[in-house]
Amino acid sequence: MSGKKKVSKVQEALSQFVGSDVKLKANSGRRKFIERSGVLEGTYANLFVVRVADQSVERKMSFSYVDLLTGNVVLIVNRDGKDYRLVVNQN
Repeated sequence: MSGKKKVSKVQEALSQFVGSDVKLKANSGRRKFIERSGVLEGTYANLFVVRVADQSVERKMSFSYVDLLTGNVVLIVNRDGKDYRLVVNQN
């Protein structure tokens, strides 16, 4: 499967969770990780946006779908009281 097809499949899978609560863990380099909770605000052609409340300040964080494919970002979606970890099949 080509890279473009993988990215479009991830986008389709993620678009059904827009508006849902999410937890994310992102690799920020040199063994540093960012862990945040927020709401999946939108999915776009090349990236997705998560709105987070960080110390009483709301901000938006954007990530590319390639970050999910490479494992630099791990996304756990909470829908109907259940947590779903977005797992990307590399085949």
